[in-house]
Parts: sequence; structure tokens; C-alpha cells
Amino acid sequence: MKLFKNQWSNIIIIVIILAMVIPQTRKPIQIFVNKLISFAPSVNDEDDREKIADYNWVLENVRGKRVEFSEFENEVIVVNFWATWCPPCIAEMPSFQELYVDYQDKVTFLFVSGEQHETVDNYMKRKRFTLPSYKMRTKAPEPMDGRTLPTTYVISKDGSIVIDKVGSADWNSESFRETLDELIAE
Repeated sequence: MKLFKNQWSNIIIIVIILAMVIPQTRKPIQIFVNKLISFAPSVNDEDDREKIADYNWVLENVRGKRVEFSEFENEVIVVNFWATWCPPCIAEMPSFQELYVDYQDKVTFLFVSGEQHETVDNYMKRKRFTLPSYKMRTKAPEPMDGRTLPTTYVISKDGSIVIDKVGSADWNSESFRETLDELIAE
């Protein structure tokens, strides 16, 4: 019995390692940890903000309708590159959903995935998310790059990238809502 008292920390570490090795437990643990460490995204300094090179970008919504990025010029836009298999993406989606409910009429939200529409649509229905999802038909305009998931860009009405966040974040935070309100008021 004395042997176990001294070894509890080692036993806990072994259990955690085993949980991370088993695929069925690894993903929920990764999602939990990402939610735990997610903070509000930081705003780029005005001097460091890049502008969208052009608005020539073609997307396709879940119904197969062609959507031109140029339709959203002069609007506040949130572009999120994500996937249904990505634990950090999954971790931030509930905060996006809460934000979307309140800002869907004021901000354009584009959730862009490289997966099949059916896969994304099934995920959204299963999680009861109403986020608008799209698939890229042409390359995203510079300097947007969605190769690392998740990557999110917040674009002001003048085309400046106000936030470019790689990794999960708390998008429903009070500070981010204040940032959106300021961008909408411009």
C-alpha cells in the first residue's frame, strides 16, 4: 500500500499518456485543452495591418451556389478556415456560434472548409450550428492563407486585416465583441 502512495503522480501521468495515445480519447482531450487555453484574439496594430489584395475569390455554399467574395466588399467580414476533424477548430466553434447569433445581420461570416459539403453539413446539423459554410473554388486572395487550421481573419470595411489569428480563440469574448462593434461603426 505504501508503494502506491508514492507512485500516484507516476500513475496519473501514465494514464494521461495512454489516454492521448488512444484515438477515441485523444480528440476529446485535445478539444477540452484548446477550450481551456483559448483567449480573445489580439488586434493587429494599425501600422501592421495588411490589406486584401483583391476581392477575386470564388466560394461555393452548401447548396452548391457560387458566391463571389466581391459581394462583401465594404463590409466587416470574418473568414474562418476550419475542418470537422480539427480539434482546435471544433473547440472554437461554440464561441463562433454564439457570436454569429448576435452579429449575423451586421457582419459577414464565411466558414471555409476543404471538406465535402455533405461532411460539413452533417457536422453542423449534429452540433446544431447555423454557421454559413463554404468551399473554396479559387485561391483565397493575398495575404489570406488558410493552410494552418484554424486560421481566422477579421477584415474591416476598407479591406484591412484587423485580426489574423492562427489557432483557436474565444470569439465570443467581450473584448472581441467591442472590436466588432467598432468596426461596424466605422
